[in-house]
Amino acid sequence: MLAVSGSRRQKARDRMAAAARGYAELGWPCHPGAHPPAGGGRACSCDRIGCPDPAMHPVSATWALQSSVDTAVLKRWWAEDPRANIILPTGHVFDVFDVPAAAGTIALERIEREDLPVGPVAGVGGDRHLFFVATRGAPVDEDEWWSCHLDCSPETVTETPGMRWHCRDSYVVAPPSVLPSGREVVWIVPPDGGPLPDPLRLLEVLSDSCEAI
Repeated sequence: MLAVSGSRRQKARDRMAAAARGYAELGWPCHPGAHPPAGGGRACSCDRIGCPDPAMHPVSATWALQSSVDTAVLKRWWAEDPRANIILPTGHVFDVFDVPAAAGTIALERIEREDLPVGPVAGVGGDRHLFFVATRGAPVDEDEWWSCHLDCSPETVTETPGMRWHCRDSYVVAPPSVLPSGREVVWIVPPDGGPLPDPLRLLEVLSDSCEAI
């Protein structure tokens, strides 16, 4: 019985590292993120008082350069902090549309009804849905995209309230990262290694869904 309990604890301890290795196998670079502390009244493991994005940001300011698919590097990072959440940089392998959960649910229903292509979709604490799409990298027309997190919003896309398009110079927190509420980031549609959908086609669906809520 003790051995089983110990095995479960070890599995839980290794869960983040195993997930990071899985993303690396997909060719998705990872970086360690902050996480909820084990005890105390703070929401984030970082040393910033009043962290504006608790447990949902990288631990290093140089995350964009350090993010890696090297399994040896990932093993070392998560050995140093097994509870570290997982940060995925965007704008290289994929972009991510980040919408309110209600809009995400409407979009998924339409995607299924119209038999449209959909890539991986993650749920963030019941508040947001993350739609992974093919990256546009650095489009020639800068007005076609915006890169933001926290409370940023595109100034020129007022018709899509609540939507964020994470592309270059941005990132998202990935399953099974743990939020300050104790809830986890989860896969609604898990990645399968297949091609990602065209972002501009999905943008239309998500824009309509955001307008509907």
